[in-house]
Amino acid sequence: MTGPEKRREERREASGRVQIRFSDPAPKQIEGRLVDVSASGFRMAHDFASLGAGQLVEFSHIEAHGHARVMWNRIIENRVETGFLVIGR
Repeated sequence: MTGPEKRREERREASGRVQIRFSDPAPKQIEGRLVDVSASGFRMAHDFASLGAGQLVEFSHIEAHGHARVMWNRIIENRVETGFLVIGR
């Protein structure tokens, strides 16, 4: 059972590759799959479980590129989903 919708912005499905880069705590680049996008963020699926809420990253996908903050992670079986808030748009 799901609760009431708390999203402030409408999401729409999206697809394609996403690249995330960060240097804290150590330089790393990960790739994943774009799941959905909104006016101020996006969600991706990947296999890197160590992204932390609040972490700043650079990103690039078919619809946008720039900087984002990790807002949440969800681990489902052997896959990770992460929600990002785009900053500096």
